[in-house]
Amino acid sequence: MSMNDAPRSVRLHIGFFGCRNAGKSSLVNALTSQQMSVVSDVPGTTTDPVSRSMEILPAGPVVITDTPGYDDEGYLGTRRVSRTKEILRRTDLAVLVVDEPRGLAKADEELLGLFREARIPCILVWNKTDLIPQELRSRTIGDPLIREIHVSAVTGENIPSLRELIGQTARRRQDDGERPLAGDLVHPLDLVILVIPIDESAPKGRLILPQQQVLRDLLDHGAQVLCVRENELESALGSLQGRCSLVITDSQAFGHVSRVVPDEIPMTSFSILMARYKGVLLQQLEGVKALRTIRDGDRILIAEGCTHHRQCGDIGTVKLPRWIREYTGKNPVIETSSGLSFPEDLTPYRVIIHCGSCMLNEREVQARNAQAFSKGIPITNYGMVIAMVHGILDRALRPVPECGNLRKH
Repeated sequence: MSMNDAPRSVRLHIGFFGCRNAGKSSLVNALTSQQMSVVSDVPGTTTDPVSRSMEILPAGPVVITDTPGYDDEGYLGTRRVSRTKEILRRTDLAVLVVDEPRGLAKADEELLGLFREARIPCILVWNKTDLIPQELRSRTIGDPLIREIHVSAVTGENIPSLRELIGQTARRRQDDGERPLAGDLVHPLDLVILVIPIDESAPKGRLILPQQQVLRDLLDHGAQVLCVRENELESALGSLQGRCSLVITDSQAFGHVSRVVPDEIPMTSFSILMARYKGVLLQQLEGVKALRTIRDGDRILIAEGCTHHRQCGDIGTVKLPRWIREYTGKNPVIETSSGLSFPEDLTPYRVIIHCGSCMLNEREVQARNAQAFSKGIPITNYGMVIAMVHGILDRALRPVPECGNLRKH
C-alpha cells in the first residue's frame, strides 16, 4: 500500500486549533503547499472543520484538519466549538496557532488544558512573527512538554522547521511501536486460513480493511495464508490434512465456521483482533457480559465507524438485533449510529455494541471507549457479541493471550 493509498485510520491525524483570525488556515495552506482552506481577513471564515488526507514529508501520510475559531460566539459559534471538541477525539497531534502580536488568549489556554487532559502531544505555533520586530520574537509559555516555534504563514519563515517538528512527532509515534494484530499468534511458515464471505454486503473487487490488514500482518511475520469463502472452508481443511495453525473469520460466519473447524484448531475473528490492535480488547471483553442482563425495553446502541449503504441482511440493523433478541429472549430497543457521529450522551443506553472500528484511528476508538467507561456504560464489539450468542466466546478468545482468565464469564 502506497502512502497515498493509506486509509485514514492508519494516518497521523493533525488538528490545527486556535482563535479566529490567528492564521490557522493560512498556516495550513503554507504547510501543505496547497489551497486547502479559504483565507480572508474576516474573523471566523472557517465555519466547519476541513479535513484532507495527504502526505507531508518527513511525517508521511497524514490527515490535516483545519478547525473553526475556538473563541467563536453566539449559537453558531457554540456549535462550531462543539465540532472542534469532536475533532479532538481523533487528533494524534494538536497544533495550536496563536497570533503572536496579540499573545495567548483565554481560549488558547482553554485549548491547552484540553490537550493536556486528553494527553495529546502539542506544538504551539506563534504565527504572524513577521508583524513584530526581531528582538521581540521571544514569547514562550515555558512548558517542557510542549514544543514551540515562531513562524510566519505569509513570508514562509520557519515553515520547513514546523514540518520537521511534525515529522519528529510522527517518528516518535512510530518508534513507540504498534500493538500486535495477528502476526504474533503464529510462527513463520504456519498456515493460516482467512474466512472471507463474499455476499451482497462484500465490496466489489476488494477486501475490507481488517481483512487487508490481517493478511498483510501475517505475511510480514512469515506465515502462509489461504483465503477462502465459508462454503469452501471444509474442503480446504480436508486438503490441508491438519496443517492449519489458525482460522480467522468474519464474525458473521462464526456459527458455520465453529461447526466446521475442529476444536483443536485455534479460531478467532477479524473484529476481535481489531479490538486488540486498537487497545480496547479487555474493556470490550468485560462489556459483553452486560448482554446477559438485558431486559425488555433496554436501549442498546449499535455503533459503526463507517457509513455504507444498508442492504438486506445488514449486520448492524438486521442480523445483530435478531441474534440479540434470540439469545436474550427479550425485546430491547435497538438504536444505531454510524461514521463520525457518536452520541454525546450515552446514559440512556444499557450497552453499546461497536463494530471493529477499522475506519477509525486508535485515538478515536479509545476516546469512545473512555467516554462509555466514564459513564459506567458497558461497551463491546460485534465479534464478541456474535461469538457469545453462538456459544463460542471462550473458543474465539482462546488464541489471544491477553484475555487469559478474563475470557470465561
